[in-house]
Amino acid sequence: MTDTIIATKNDVLETPDKGIHQTRGKLVLSVDQLMITTVTGINLVDKLSYELRQGQTLAIVGESGSGKSIASLALLGLLPESLTIDGTVQLASTSNTSDMSVLPIANDKARNAALRPIRGQRIGMVFQEPMTALNPLHTVAKQIAESLRLSGVPKKQWRDISIALLNDVNITDPADKLARYPHELSGGQRQRVMIAMALAQQPDILIADEPTTALDVTLQHEILTLLDDLKRQHNMAMILISHDLNLVRRYSDEVIVMRQGQTIEQGHTATVFEQPAADYTRTLIQQDFGQALTLTGDNADTRSNVLQVSDLKVQFPIEKSLFGSTKRWFDAIKDVDMTLQKGQALGIVGESGSGKTTIALALSQLLSNQARVHGQIVVNDQDISALSKGALRTFRSQIQMVFQDPFASINPRMTVMQIVEEGLLVQGVDKGARQQAVMESLATVHLPLSFAQRYPHELSGGQRQRVALARALIMKPSLLILDEPTSALDSTTQVTVVSLLREIQEKLQVSYVFISHDLKVVRALCQHIMVLKQGMCVESGHTEDIFNNPQHPYAQQLLKASTI
Repeated sequence: MTDTIIATKNDVLETPDKGIHQTRGKLVLSVDQLMITTVTGINLVDKLSYELRQGQTLAIVGESGSGKSIASLALLGLLPESLTIDGTVQLASTSNTSDMSVLPIANDKARNAALRPIRGQRIGMVFQEPMTALNPLHTVAKQIAESLRLSGVPKKQWRDISIALLNDVNITDPADKLARYPHELSGGQRQRVMIAMALAQQPDILIADEPTTALDVTLQHEILTLLDDLKRQHNMAMILISHDLNLVRRYSDEVIVMRQGQTIEQGHTATVFEQPAADYTRTLIQQDFGQALTLTGDNADTRSNVLQVSDLKVQFPIEKSLFGSTKRWFDAIKDVDMTLQKGQALGIVGESGSGKTTIALALSQLLSNQARVHGQIVVNDQDISALSKGALRTFRSQIQMVFQDPFASINPRMTVMQIVEEGLLVQGVDKGARQQAVMESLATVHLPLSFAQRYPHELSGGQRQRVALARALIMKPSLLILDEPTSALDSTTQVTVVSLLREIQEKLQVSYVFISHDLKVVRALCQHIMVLKQGMCVESGHTEDIFNNPQHPYAQQLLKASTI
């Protein structure tokens, strides 16, 4: 383990750099020697200490499993009772004095009652995945109203205040959005609704747990700029939990680097990034994703076409008549063409709501029956839109999809063996052949055979993503569609997964349609790239050509945002 490097409070105060005025603000939170331990004695968080002042943003960074999120959940008493929590947490009093009150964080019966007035009202939280955190059965209006009710706001004011909150988080046409359900909003809009709900109770401290994980690069900066502005307007303090060092560097004043529960390095953000004292910090800052494979015959006709798409259009109904027929359609995809040769990777990038995932679902024939699809999709010389349901079921093994969140897309009640072999079971392959294929597939994604009897909750995020990849590869597809497969992973795990995908691409000559908002990952894996905006392809070509000399203004904006 690398030696822990911690800057003292005086070091921070004397640093003549950005954020010095924030560190002199009123102390609002003090965490001293926070320890979180499992029943088996494993330290998930080991002696974490920090101070948070009014107007300050403290970033906590580290790889998956480093203890970033649980250290913040402990402040609100949101951890399982099986964990042992020790240490001292003090929160500033509501008066203008400098008095601090101790929060009861230890697991006991009195904790929940004591922390109930703290949750939301004093310490608000924006969770990582808004689609999971928001209730899919309730409208936006009802979910914001719940926060307002807890704050004691009279019911007659709920609508006006809700509209004002949505305006504050820059949601267009807020009155219309109040009547919508979470699935009717884009990822960026859902995240803004989460922020509005957190602000409804006017907390002193806002905890933002990976608030930009599933968002494209331009939206990431928009959301964090928004949080930064709201922090100043409401005179709050913020704890930003993230694995994206580029964002942390720009939007935080102080930073804590964690690894396996340990504080590796702590201090002023500019100092830590410019002069990292710990080897692990330097490793995180200098992540190398490598280069995309250079394929022989890349520009020639020697490679057969695996995918050819012509004039793809996808429409969704947005207004129905009194008798149930559709009056208005929304054009999600407009006249998209693409060609993908054997062994190549095509990256599809664009802002949230641009149609990236809709294209993926259209290619894999997973769109709902309500969607209207036009155009031609040819996979291995077969027009898949012309196939019957039975023929498509048989043909589907040639097109496999890896989803963004492996924990949501794999069955938590099944073992890794059962998850990976499921496709072969449906095809009627005998048990011996299935088990042999599972072992080969796990070896391909570099997972030990002992993992075959584990359940998803016993795996890390990177390991679960490998299981999802093994499940797709066992079908021996010629086309693999990857929808944001690295977005929820820390940078260290991202590098490992990208390296693995390159190895599989070279070894099996499988073709990828790779959807991502992380442009450095796209550049490291894909030979070709397509830039989408509002359902239209605004630019496409060789990856390096577009990265070095983008022609369309939107492509230029997207690439510029990724290098900020």
